[in-house]
Amino acid sequence: MSDTTTSTVTESGGRALLEVDNVTIKFGGVVALDEVTFEIREGEILGLIGPNGAGKTTCFNVMTGVYQATSGQIRFDGKPLAKMQRYKITRLGIARTFQNIRLFKSMTALENVMVGTDAHSRVGLFNALFRTPLHRRTEAESRERALELLKFVGVDGRADELAENLSYGDQRRLEIARAMATRPKLLCLDEPAAGFNPAEKQRLMELIRNVRDEGYTVLLIEHDMRLVMGVTDRIVVLEFGRKIAEGAPAEIRDNPAVIAAYLGVEEDDDAAS
Repeated sequence: MSDTTTSTVTESGGRALLEVDNVTIKFGGVVALDEVTFEIREGEILGLIGPNGAGKTTCFNVMTGVYQATSGQIRFDGKPLAKMQRYKITRLGIARTFQNIRLFKSMTALENVMVGTDAHSRVGLFNALFRTPLHRRTEAESRERALELLKFVGVDGRADELAENLSYGDQRRLEIARAMATRPKLLCLDEPAAGFNPAEKQRLMELIRNVRDEGYTVLLIEHDMRLVMGVTDRIVVLEFGRKIAEGAPAEIRDNPAVIAAYLGVEEDDDAAS
């Protein structure tokens, strides 16, 4: 991958929105990611999977500015993300949800989403303090956008309820709405189906597809293989911090290295069986 400030085009013709280029992350003597390379193409749903401890969340965190790579580079829309502050990464167009829900529980569902819309606000302290016409207009637009997003994820009927009083599933969907409120180009979902029953997982799959249909690119980290196989366009597989496979869901499902990683057997033994 080149080191220019313009996004590359993949062999399949899709534009590479995010490029992970030989990224290594070390914590002391532990190598959490080892020269990992892949790309996320504009308009796709990419799954990032692997057994526990494979490095999925570490990779997720370096993309969103929580960690800095020891070596290698990540580019988003052609721009290097190294040492960029997290709020600047958000403004650039990357939003995420969390494995453990991180809502403002003492705020309403509507207020939580309105916080997300503030990511691109240019109102300033003066306008906010004196509630100028610009501030009031911006607040009205923010409220309207937040209500639209609550309706999109199916939580509009509980807009005025405190986040802590929502059901677990509604809290998950609310977190997605808040992330979407930042108007991201790339929406990163970290274990969004955790704790869901089969019916809720099915609705989540439909929501993720709808998010993509609205023009968002989606990165999905998820343990539920049925959900991953049913909703993604491509899948990247990590094991012990290294990429062991990449391809379409059907290719990944039948890949001996992936089967061995999840079942804990040797590839040769698996092939022989």
